[in-house]
Amino acid sequence: MSSPSIVLVEDDPPLRTLAPRALQENGFRVRAAATPPEMWLALESGPTDLILLDIMLPGTSGLDLCREIRKTSEVPIIFISARGSEVDRVLGLELGADDYLAKPFGTRELVARVRAVLRRGGMDRSLGTRDTEAQFEGWTVNFPRRELRSPAGALIELTGAEFDLLASFLSQPQRVIARERLIEMSRTRLGDASDRSVDVLVSRLRRKLSLEGRPAPIITVRGVGYMFKAEVTNS
Repeated sequence: MSSPSIVLVEDDPPLRTLAPRALQENGFRVRAAATPPEMWLALESGPTDLILLDIMLPGTSGLDLCREIRKTSEVPIIFISARGSEVDRVLGLELGADDYLAKPFGTRELVARVRAVLRRGGMDRSLGTRDTEAQFEGWTVNFPRRELRSPAGALIELTGAEFDLLASFLSQPQRVIARERLIEMSRTRLGDASDRSVDVLVSRLRRKLSLEGRPAPIITVRGVGYMFKAEVTNS
């Protein structure tokens, strides 16, 4: 089995040297890019298992690059940025990033985050082979394709984090899930327990699950967490 291949997009020369060295010492293959054009060339040069993407880049921002990548690919993306506020982390999450690593960071944390995101991808694939689809209130979720379809058959666009959150709800329907546990289950590791990013995700998911005035089947249990009240069938 070949080593995971990572594309690092970072315009800071020292970090562009140190990060690949640490990753390579831990068994990863790394292709480094300093600019957006170099990133596209790196992505075209071979298979990519994960992208480490700096937000502040010359020319085009990492946020814009993430939007472009998500139009055609679900490759895992970890944002790295000196801007580590909650607003920045939530924005990265909403754009479809899988994690957000604030500078400065240690190489051990970098390697741990990369391994966690890649492991998550493996868990999703293994879940997909066991339970291909789930249905609730006319909605259909396809796990291998990471797709959500409405009762009318329309494809509903979800970010990677939104899909992970929905999958977490579907794994424990009609049960109250503590907020901290939901963060852990959905692997949206965007900060400590005080981070409200999961609430933003729930709100966005509710809006997308609301159809013709019918409320989404996600209940807030005040002071505890959330519950997915719909009955779920798997196939």
